[in-house]
Parts: sequence; structure tokens; C-alpha cells
Amino acid sequence: MLNTLTQAFALITTWEVIIAILAASVYGLVIGSLPGLSATMATALLVPVTFYLSPIAAIATIVAASTMAIFAGDIPGALLRIPGTPASAAYADEAYAMTRKGEAELALGAGVWFSAVGGIAGTLSLMILAPPLAEIALSFSTFEYFWLAFLGLMCATLVARSSPVKAIASMFIGLLVACIGIENPGGVPRFTFGITDLFGGIEPIPALVGVFAVAQVMRAMLTPEPPPIPRRKFGSIMAGQWKLTKKYNRQMTRGNIVGIIIGVLPGAGADMAAWVSYAMSKRFSKEPEKFGTGHVEGVVEAGASNNASIASGWVPSLLFGIPGDTIAAIAIGVLYMKGLNPGPTLFTEKASSMYAIYLMFIIANIIMIPLGIVMIRLASNVLRAPRSTVMPVIMLCCAVGSFAIGNNIFGVVIVATFGVIGYVMEENGYPVAAMVLGIVMGTMIEQSFVTSLIKSDGSVLPFFERPIAAILAAMAIGALIWPVLVWVWRKLKRAPVPANSAP
Repeated sequence: MLNTLTQAFALITTWEVIIAILAASVYGLVIGSLPGLSATMATALLVPVTFYLSPIAAIATIVAASTMAIFAGDIPGALLRIPGTPASAAYADEAYAMTRKGEAELALGAGVWFSAVGGIAGTLSLMILAPPLAEIALSFSTFEYFWLAFLGLMCATLVARSSPVKAIASMFIGLLVACIGIENPGGVPRFTFGITDLFGGIEPIPALVGVFAVAQVMRAMLTPEPPPIPRRKFGSIMAGQWKLTKKYNRQMTRGNIVGIIIGVLPGAGADMAAWVSYAMSKRFSKEPEKFGTGHVEGVVEAGASNNASIASGWVPSLLFGIPGDTIAAIAIGVLYMKGLNPGPTLFTEKASSMYAIYLMFIIANIIMIPLGIVMIRLASNVLRAPRSTVMPVIMLCCAVGSFAIGNNIFGVVIVATFGVIGYVMEENGYPVAAMVLGIVMGTMIEQSFVTSLIKSDGSVLPFFERPIAAILAAMAIGALIWPVLVWVWRKLKRAPVPANSAP
């Protein structure tokens, strides 16, 4: 283990990786602090850049940018009441109320401090959970992988904030996209319509860039410009944070645990972790009446939770290739592109690379504190950048990056097409995260299913005979019928009870 750790240190102490971490951190802070943009979009825009980097430097940019962007969304939330990222929306009103009370430094300091603590807690969960799970996963066959992928898709529909029907519809759209091309067990062209460029299928990366970056630009250009932030001087950002840590130690720990658990669920993500933790904080607080008036307790718990979910979301991604959230979905694409194919063997054959990822998460969360303080002090300048300047630059990056990945103009068309699809889906309440999960996992589900049927000579019994497969199958089927049971239960509760007629 010591030898592996030494190799990991050697991997991350090269100038390329150090510069990549610092540059991606600054980039993530800037993008995350701009209202209306998201950590997922920041990560998606980095993909073309990772094409020219070494594997470790490429992963370093994804880790650093996503970690910083999740925290940076707190800045406009506290100062403008406009969350920079969806993960900051849960407690933006609370942080803004603190600013109006003259406690902006306390709100922003709590954001950066407890985000860093939560990120480190999530990293520790990744280090603790992943290796033993990898040992178990080494015994998995295609039967277990099929049910695991199926369970991941069902979980994504369960945790979606929209209706389960719309989430399932989005998932099926993603699975349909994954069917395009000839890369299927039968080698038969499907949905190509005679277009040669579609024979290779739709690559997940251009689709992700379109859905998260282009769609976000379209949405931003159709909404009013946020009000300019007034210039102000901040006092000490970190004053009182250690006192808060001791006072709200239980809330911080609970937020970390909730974030880790939700992060492991496929398709959930940091925004759901923040909403759940904020609700729990209010539910179990000794002072629930203070929530909404500028009470720091909810900021502490939700801030710790959203960053804890980022690292724990990599657990299913690295082990099984099942993304814990949309950022992890992009990371999976980069891992495949760089030859670090997700799976349990990754922890045995390339253990030093895994330890390097752990170390990068820890480093990113530690440097978040000084860089976050600098970003808070520069916030008034960054938040004054007009949309009319920022959005064209983002669109240009999308176009150039999508062309650079395959040196093909068809990549630009794919990005634009999925940008329109993502925008229309979001406007009508269809969660794009479920569609992304379908695109990323569609090939895995189909190949596992067909290979399993070939092994069993067409029999479906082996899907349920192996112990682990049977457990996963029960969980997956339970997740499938759960929305139906909830719907029936609500209908029965609403049904009027007929009055007993008099004899």
C-alpha cells in the first residue's frame, strides 16, 4: 500500500497536474459563481480540453472544477438571492436573509468551510467504500451487471423531482439514443437513416455538452439579466467558523452522511442532497422558527451535504460505470477516453491511479478554502460580467470543443441538436439527468442482457438463481413498481368513504 501511495504522489506532483488543478479550480469558481450556470455545465465544457491532457491531469480538471463550482454557487445565492448552481438553491434564501442582517461574511464563510469539510468526508467515504466493494464486484457476472444497471436506471427515476412518469419517459429517450448505430451485439445498423456518421452511434460526451451547456445558454438568454451586485468590502470571511463547527457538529455530521448516501444513488446528485439535508435540518432543529430569517444552521448542514455527495458519487462510477450524478456521467466518458475503463479491476490493475484520484479530491477541497476566500472578495467584479459577453464565449467553446473531439463537423451538429432537446425537455418538466443516465448505461444494459441470454441458452432463470443477482433483481423490480404503489395508495386515500345508509 505504501508503494502504491508513493506512486500516486508521484502522479499528482507533476507540473502538468498541478497546473491543471489550479487552472480548473479558478475556472470552476468563476463558472459556478455566475448565476444560471451549473457545475455540470462547467465540467462538460472541460471535456474537449481533457482530450489533450494525460489521464491523471484530465481527471484532475474534472475533480477540481466540479468541487469548486458546487461551492461557488453559494456566492450569488448569498449576495443576490440567485443561486449560481442548482445545488445552492436549497439554502439561497437563508443565506440571502443573513446578508440582509449584515452577516454576509458568516454566510459565505460557512459555505466555503463546510463545503470543504463535506468534500473531505465524501472523499473518505470513497476511500473506505470503494476497495471492499471492488472485491465483491470481482465475482459479478453479466447477470449481476444487468440487474445493477437496471437498478441504477430505476433509482434515477425514483429520485427525480418531477413526476416518475416523466422521469421514465426521459430514461427511455436516453436508451433509444444509446441504440443508434451498429455497436450492438448483432452488429445491425439501427436508427441510422442512411447517414454514415450515425453508424458509430451517438457518443455520450457531445450529447452531455449539448444537454448541459448549450441548453443552459439558451435558457439564460431567454431569462432576464440578474440585477448588478453592489460593490462592497468584506470583513473576515473565516471568523467564527470554528465556533460554528463545535456548535453544529451534529448537523454537520448528519449532512455529511446524507450527502454520502444520496451521492451513491445513481442520478441523484448534489442538488438533491442539499434539499434533503436542509429539510432535515429544519425538521430536527431546536429552533425551527428561525429558518427563513437568516439562520446559519441550515446553511451548515446543506453546505456540507452537497459537497460530500460529489466524491461519493464516484463510488458507483469507478466500480461499475454507473454514474452517481451528471458530473460523474461526464467523468465516466473521460475515464473511457483515457483508457481508465471503470470496473473493479481498476482498483487492482491501476491502484496508483485510484489513490491519485483520492488525493486530488482531498487537495481540491483543501485549496477550496484560500481560493474560495479570494473569490468571495472578487465576487462583485466577476458577477458584473454581462451575459451578452459570457454566453457567446460558452457557445464558441462548445462548438470548437465538439469539433476537436472527433475532427468532424457532425459533432457540432450533435451538440446543437441535444442542446435543443435538453432545453425543450427541461421547459416541459422532463429531467435530463434520467436521459443522460440512459445514454451512458444503455450499451451496458443491452450487452449484459444479450450476453447473459447467450450464456443461459435463452433461459431467464439464471437471472434469478444466483444469490447476488436475485437480491439485485428484487431491488430493481421493487424500484420499478414503487411509483405505481405510491400512486394507488394516494388514490385510495383520496377516495371518499361512502356514508352508511339508514336502515
